[in-house]
Amino acid sequence: MTMVPAEGGPTTGPTVLRMLLGAQLRRLRESSGVTREGAGWEIRSSESKISRMELGRVGFKERDVSDLLTLYGVTDECEREALLKLARDANSPGWWHRYGDVLPTWFQSYLGLEAAAALIRSYEVQFVPGLLQTREYARAVVLLGHGTAGPAEIDRRVSLRMQRQQLLRRDNPPQLWAVVDEAALRRPIGGAEVMRGQLTSLIEATKSPHIRLQVIPFAAGGHAAAGGAFTILRFGDQELPDIVYIEQLTSAIYLDKRDDLEYYAVAMERLCVEAEPPERTPEILGRLLEEHYSA
Repeated sequence: MTMVPAEGGPTTGPTVLRMLLGAQLRRLRESSGVTREGAGWEIRSSESKISRMELGRVGFKERDVSDLLTLYGVTDECEREALLKLARDANSPGWWHRYGDVLPTWFQSYLGLEAAAALIRSYEVQFVPGLLQTREYARAVVLLGHGTAGPAEIDRRVSLRMQRQQLLRRDNPPQLWAVVDEAALRRPIGGAEVMRGQLTSLIEATKSPHIRLQVIPFAAGGHAAAGGAFTILRFGDQELPDIVYIEQLTSAIYLDKRDDLEYYAVAMERLCVEAEPPERTPEILGRLLEEHYSA
């Protein structure tokens, strides 16, 4: 039976549509006994191209999908059309493509996954999570990494970050569970006035039923995520594996192997235990606001 996401559901972003179609093509290939090499030959390509297609990491040509379906023995017209429509939809650009001039390719992939996630769990050690940043704080962060850029470019980078946050305001938003190191909240990014606005905004965010925010205090000492920040994305469709995202200065790492996922899932669970409970977060933020950023 062909698996097609429901219209308007959480998995309708092009990145996840590619992953869903790739997973379906892999199952069809394996059930028909065709090797990746054989499938690659059929579409005048390589085994590695088939592997990338099945992982959803490249776009799909409708002709290639049609040829593969024929090779895999899919003759039912309704099933073929459903999968070909999935291929067409998977090639539709996401909203972030409008920011291609200031957006590296490796981060475009993340935005597609983030927009389709049902649960976003992140640990941040240096900054407030991007999805919870105020415009002023976001501008200060952008200036740290792009201080030589012109005003127009800075504005576009800030607008991109604000556009990302729309997913928290849509119908059926993802659950966001963020663990933030106390150092990120004490670091005066943009100065006292910007931090006052940011901490006040975080206090307001904790009132949202789909946002959970925890703080790891200095008193916790060393902890499970000493290696740095990371994000775990979980999707509403059980066919899709969780993905761990680790951002670097000029690239990013995406992990989806079971051993890696289990390692980071355990680290995240330990972080949540070592952090102050979510119900204490408004109190902690209020105290930091009063002690360090009061007017």
